Amino acid sequence: MQDFGAAFRLAGHLLVSGDPDLLEIVARSLAVSLGAVLVACLIGLPLGALIGFLRFPGRRAIVVFLNALMGLPPVVIGLLVYMMLSRAGPLGPLGLLYTPTAMVIAQAVLVTPLVAALARQTVETLAAEYDEYFQSLAVPWHAALGALLWDGRSALVTVALAGFGRAIAEVGAVIIVGGNIDHLTRVMTTAIALETSKGDLALALALGMVLILLSVGVNAAVMGVRSRAVEAGHG
Repeated sequence: MQDFGAAFRLAGHLLVSGDPDLLEIVARSLAVSLGAVLVACLIGLPLGALIGFLRFPGRRAIVVFLNALMGLPPVVIGLLVYMMLSRAGPLGPLGLLYTPTAMVIAQAVLVTPLVAALARQTVETLAAEYDEYFQSLAVPWHAALGALLWDGRSALVTVALAGFGRAIAEVGAVIIVGGNIDHLTRVMTTAIALETSKGDLALALALGMVLILLSVGVNAAVMGVRSRAVEAGHG
């Protein structure tokens, strides 16, 4: 096993030189996670907004269930998606197992409850604030919901960024449904686990540095969105 100093130096060299294998893994990770977040937002944002705005029997139970889904272990999500996509599963004939598409599905299933729950909280808070105003003007529910979504757009962007942060750092589900196949389904988190087990710390450290930079970037973006929302509110 390489000593730590040499591993860090080699990791820095891989980053600076733009190692092809490193760039391929990073690009695949971004493609999978962005695809999963897009799917999660297309499903989770409208779902969360409707739950947060409408009042109907059983709503409280749905909110509790949605919040509980956020705590599901990723490996459980991976196992369920694996069973759905395996040859014996209902989606087996599609041949999606051990492909990037399977990884997108697993991450989307993992992230959608988070997006829906946070969107529900955002819309519910805004609805309580504007409820009397909408009632006084007799605003139709769909127009009121649209206004709330527009007013909460900054918070919803933050929700999407939080979903991306959850997706890009996930390892359990994607390694089950993707198989960590080189040049096909290997992403940053699975590559880090593999290279560490092999004792090749340089590539693992380089990928870890990229993950840290992405995490810092996402948090900076969240803070930037919130700051602009606060400034716009004061303006």
